[in-house]
Amino acid sequence: MVNLKKIGIVLSSSALSFGMFASVAGASTTVSGQPGKVQIQVASTETVFTKDDLIKRFNEFFPNRFDFLTKSDFQMGGSHFYPNDDKLRYDLVFTKTINGKQLYGSVVFVGEELEIEQFYYQPSNEAEALFPAKTSKEEARKIAVDFVGKFIDGENYQLETDPFNYFPQQILTEPIRYSFSFSRTKNQISISDQRIEVSVLGNGEVVNFYRDSKKLDSSTYDDIKQIKDKNETLEKVKGNLSVDLQYQINHDYQTGDRSVQLVYQPTTKLRGVHASSGKWLTANGYSADLPEETKIVKVIANPLPPKQDGMTLEGAKKIAEQFLKINSEKVKLSIQSIDEIENYNGQAVISIQYMYNYENGGHGTSMEISKNTGEIIQYNDITSQILEQIGEKTNKKDSLSSKEALAQAVKYVKEWAPSSLHNYAMPVEEPYFEERLGAYQFNFPRIKNGIVVIGDQINVGIAADGSLNSINVNYQEVEQWPTINKVISEEEAIVLLKKALSLKLTYMKQEKSEDENHYDLVYLPVFNENPFSYLNANTGEWNSLFGEKNSSVISHPWAEEELNYLINAKVLEIKDSKDFNGDATVSKGEALKVIMNSLTYIYYGGYYSEKENKDQTFENIDPKHPLYQSIERAVEMGIIKPDSQSFSLDSPIKRDELAAWYIRVLGLEQAAIDNSIYKLSFADANKVQTEYIGHVALANSLGLLKTEQNQFNPDREATYAELAVSIIRLAHKMTEKGRGLGY
Repeated sequence: MVNLKKIGIVLSSSALSFGMFASVAGASTTVSGQPGKVQIQVASTETVFTKDDLIKRFNEFFPNRFDFLTKSDFQMGGSHFYPNDDKLRYDLVFTKTINGKQLYGSVVFVGEELEIEQFYYQPSNEAEALFPAKTSKEEARKIAVDFVGKFIDGENYQLETDPFNYFPQQILTEPIRYSFSFSRTKNQISISDQRIEVSVLGNGEVVNFYRDSKKLDSSTYDDIKQIKDKNETLEKVKGNLSVDLQYQINHDYQTGDRSVQLVYQPTTKLRGVHASSGKWLTANGYSADLPEETKIVKVIANPLPPKQDGMTLEGAKKIAEQFLKINSEKVKLSIQSIDEIENYNGQAVISIQYMYNYENGGHGTSMEISKNTGEIIQYNDITSQILEQIGEKTNKKDSLSSKEALAQAVKYVKEWAPSSLHNYAMPVEEPYFEERLGAYQFNFPRIKNGIVVIGDQINVGIAADGSLNSINVNYQEVEQWPTINKVISEEEAIVLLKKALSLKLTYMKQEKSEDENHYDLVYLPVFNENPFSYLNANTGEWNSLFGEKNSSVISHPWAEEELNYLINAKVLEIKDSKDFNGDATVSKGEALKVIMNSLTYIYYGGYYSEKENKDQTFENIDPKHPLYQSIERAVEMGIIKPDSQSFSLDSPIKRDELAAWYIRVLGLEQAAIDNSIYKLSFADANKVQTEYIGHVALANSLGLLKTEQNQFNPDREATYAELAVSIIRLAHKMTEKGRGLGY
């Protein structure tokens, strides 16, 4: 959970207060839509509102902003609702081409008042929002606050911060995007499930908005006057704090590298403290006593033989058809493809891509079966979602008890994942119960040296009738496991956790409460003010699960802003800011790495094996080389020429060759090849290599690489500063021309 300090700013709207708190659910990100909810389409004859009604309401929300759109630019989608929510939603989409570039937007209205539930907009010229952003984060925050103020209608909301970043880097052709989260408050305390999400581009445009549309008129709340003292509760939690030593598998999805380390985590049995009664909040609700620690018990004591010795494509298809059949005449199952691949865990699997087709739509996904053992690696039953989507009722039976469902889960893992099952233990945490479907989700953790392994588990879903809803086996081969004899003691870990512990007071509903409309006041434990940090068991230091942003700042007389941006965007990697020299010569290998990291996402792991290159162009750049994918992608895009047996990684890149790379990135190679049509006017034109005359002329005219005192200096070795400034110019040109390298 996040607990960030309040900042002292008063908003113009009295209904909105500034406070840096995040929700109980952890850090959030701006979302579009309602994840996990199945849309149930409604026949068009039941639609109450017309396209004109929706356009009128849209313009009321955005006065004068979209006056350039005409009625023909809008399209009205169907209406739909979600299970257990009978309010109709209406979809409105708009597209328009302006100066050869297309913009797109969508709006979802909800209820008879046509309130906006979500809004998405992609402007035609995102180049205006690229680095350097016209709008600072502080200015964007003010824009978001003002925007939300138009929607809250007297309700109380406070702004939160969100430290979570899904991506390890951001390419330069993507616009600067600021995301903000707002939580609704009661008595100036955040309500965990009432949120508004807003995104603002670097040019100041609001492009994404989502709000939970549930009305709280019938909700009741714990009396804040009845809560126990926060400091007393904090001491109570500290006095009962316990920790678990665990292995944690860290997977870098860019490089494919895995690492294992030992960490200390607070015991998960304790989720919070009821602020009024002082009872412990656990997965099973409130308890006067702390839940006992679950003993680790292996699912099976001895290894079981594999399901079978090898699996054919035809055999995999038969298994898939057995699992994927759906009981509806309105839906047709279609096996799209069956392929042998290596999955992201490096396992040889047979991947089955399939679709469920029905009137006016369809939905598909995939399942994986081990090629060596015939066991299921990944399967998720989506038939109930499909049936709900087309308006058919599923045959839901009374749900099994947790004990009965667990017995079913054990039966299925023994049947479909036997060969690795001796590495796993019975669930140590309570299962997640999806009340609407009566389904359970169990997590069987991997055990090594008697210790739970984070990041390696078997997840099993059991439907209300006891059938298999899902199974996902995340077994990973690990050669070396850190020894446990060098970790700090459990007592030392508890001291460090106590020091980092604080409590956050929030309103939240209890899943197993009889009163669905009541919000309890709960003190939630927060460690280190970061939900994605962990305590390194060897060093006793707090580390971030996703890595920290580079906080080092380097100086440079004319490229300081660009260099620091590339470093913090993880495009340019430096070891020590004190030793970094922006005027140092950059090698061809480093220049190519920066260019490719700037303009496209490069992934090296097996998860992306189907998409990434397999050929080897240069003898000195094999698939294990850290620059292999960057080099091969550059060859594929024609940025570098495979005209020699090796690529000179360590040689310095000269300005005229860098100009050639840029022109090829822009897709202007053919225009540059005929150098006879170009006349270079600068004083040192004779120093340009003949093959690069056209490239230099174009790069100079486009402003990518400029002259200095009528000198282009084509034979001068390019520096990091020149690379940083010019690559940002290149990103702008690519976005303006709609040119992308793909992913």
